[in-house]
Amino acid sequence: MDYGLKHNRNRTIYTNEKKIADAKAREMLAAYLPSIGINSSLDNNLKVQQTVIPGGIFGPNDIRVAFTKKINTNHTARIDQTVYDQSLLIGLKANSYNAQQATLNERQSEETIIYNIGNAYAQVFVYREQLHLLGENLQAYQQQQGINALKVKKGVLLQKDLDRISVDYNNTFAQLKVAESNLILCENQLKFEMGYPLDQPLALDSISAEKLFVQVSQHPVESGHLSLDNRIDFQLSKINAKLLEIDQKRIKATAMPKLTAYAQYGAIGFGDHPGSAFSTLTPYSSVGLKLSIPFFDFFKRSAQYNQAKYKSLNAQEEVKINEDKFKIEYLNAHTKVIREQSNLENNRRNIGLAQAVFNTTDLQLRKGTTNITEWLNAQNALKESQNNYLNSLYAYFQARMEIEKAAGSLKTFYNDL
Repeated sequence: MDYGLKHNRNRTIYTNEKKIADAKAREMLAAYLPSIGINSSLDNNLKVQQTVIPGGIFGPNDIRVAFTKKINTNHTARIDQTVYDQSLLIGLKANSYNAQQATLNERQSEETIIYNIGNAYAQVFVYREQLHLLGENLQAYQQQQGINALKVKKGVLLQKDLDRISVDYNNTFAQLKVAESNLILCENQLKFEMGYPLDQPLALDSISAEKLFVQVSQHPVESGHLSLDNRIDFQLSKINAKLLEIDQKRIKATAMPKLTAYAQYGAIGFGDHPGSAFSTLTPYSSVGLKLSIPFFDFFKRSAQYNQAKYKSLNAQEEVKINEDKFKIEYLNAHTKVIREQSNLENNRRNIGLAQAVFNTTDLQLRKGTTNITEWLNAQNALKESQNNYLNSLYAYFQARMEIEKAAGSLKTFYNDL
C-alpha cells in the first residue's frame, strides 16, 4: 500500500487536478485585478475619405476637405480596473470550494488505491494459502499411492482402490495447477494496483494465515454511529451542491450594473509616408468610468438561471439521498463483516476438526483397522473444509475492506497496519 500510494499513476492525475483547481482560482481572481494592454496600429488610407463643409460657412459653395492623410498611426497603452461586478464577486466564493474539491479528490484517490491493493493482496494471499493446502493434500495422496501400490502387488488390495486414490490425486494436481495460474494473474493485478512494473518479479513476504488473521483482528470493527463527514464522497456531494448554488447566484447577479475604471495614454501621427507618420506623433491621454447595464438579455439569463436553479435543487436532493444510502451501506457492511468473521472462525475450527479426523483415519488405515473408502471420505471432508475456509478467509478480508470504505476510515486502517 505504501508503494502504491507513491507510484500508482492515478495519484499523479489527481495531483494535477489539484494544480488545475489552484490555477482556476487564480484565473477567477485575475478577473478582478487590473488589466493592461498596449495596442499599435498603422493604417494606409488608399483613398482618403473627404468630408463636405456646407456652403455659407467659408464661402458660397460646398468645400470638400480631408481631415486625415494617407498614412496614420495610433499607439495606446490602457489599464482597465473592474470597480464593481457582483457576478465576479460571487464567483470568487467558489475558489475555496474548488480547492476543497481537488483536495478531497486526491484523498479519495488514496483511499481507492488502498482499497484496491487490499483486495488484490487478499486474493494473492488466499491463493498462496490454497497452494500450501493443496501441496499437503498431494503429499498425503502420494504416500497412500506408494503404500497401496505394494498392497496391490501383494494381492491384499484391489486395483480399483488404488485407482480411486490416483483419481483424487490427479484432480488435486489439476487444482494445484489452476491455483498456480490464478496466483500469477492475481500478482499481476496487484502489480497494476501498486503501479509496480509488470515485467519485474514482485517479492512478497511469506506470512501464515494465523499471523495475518491475528494482525487484522488486533484492529476490531467498531460498532456505533456512522459519521458521514468521514465519507469523502459525501463531502464531495455537499461541495458540489454548494458550487451549483453559487453558480445560480452568479447568473442572477449578471443582471446588475457593472462599473469599470480605465486610464489610457497614447499618441497619434499622420503623414504621406510611414516615416512621417511616426515622426509627427501627437500624444493624448484620458481617464474615465464605464457603466454597463444589461437590458435586453432577460430571456437568455432567465433560462440559464432556471437551469442552474434546478441543478442546485437536484444536488441538494442528492445529498439527502446519499445520506441514507451511505448509512445503509455502513449498516450492511457492518452486518456482513460480523457474519464473515463468525464464518471464518467456525471454518478455522472446522478445518482443525477435519484434520484431526483425517489423521485418526490415516493412522487406522496404517494399522489395518479401517478401509480405503473411509480414508478417502476423511480426505474429501478435509478438502471441503479447506475450501470453505479459503472462501471465508477471502470473504472476511473483502468484508473488512468494505466496512472500512463504508465508514470512511480506509486511511486510518492503513496507518494502523
